Amino acid sequence: MIYLLIIFVLALAVAPLLHFAPSKHQRRIARLREFAALQGLFVEFRSIPEATLSSAELSGHAPGKTIYYGLRIPATGRSRRESGAWLNGEQGWRSIPRGGAVPAQFEKLPPGIFAASVDPGSWGIYWQEAGDEVEIAVISNVLSSLLDPAHCS
Repeated sequence: MIYLLIIFVLALAVAPLLHFAPSKHQRRIARLREFAALQGLFVEFRSIPEATLSSAELSGHAPGKTIYYGLRIPATGRSRRESGAWLNGEQGWRSIPRGGAVPAQFEKLPPGIFAASVDPGSWGIYWQEAGDEVEIAVISNVLSSLLDPAHCS
């Protein structure tokens, strides 16, 4: 009887600590973000570029809750860069605002990516981390190809 009481007390002491253990989903996200860092990408929460987006295009993407995987632009290329944004919708990639050129490399991006942007500091994509390491490697390769001097102007 005393052993059962000891086991019960230990279980009561350990149970609250189990709430601090990461879930399977949290471990997967941590693994993805670590792999992204090894590929030279940084990860942060950002709002998708909202200029001229309709409410249907913005649905499901809460401001500041979207994950941005970016590749920093070297300081030598920053002065020549202009900001830009693109949205991946049912008809494919389009520029925000409409009418701008869409980089051909975007066609190589995985389907879970719904937006991309460039600012003076980075090229990046917006998604909900629905992929795996293979998709992150593709994202890294595409973003690296966009650092080509032909895309500086």
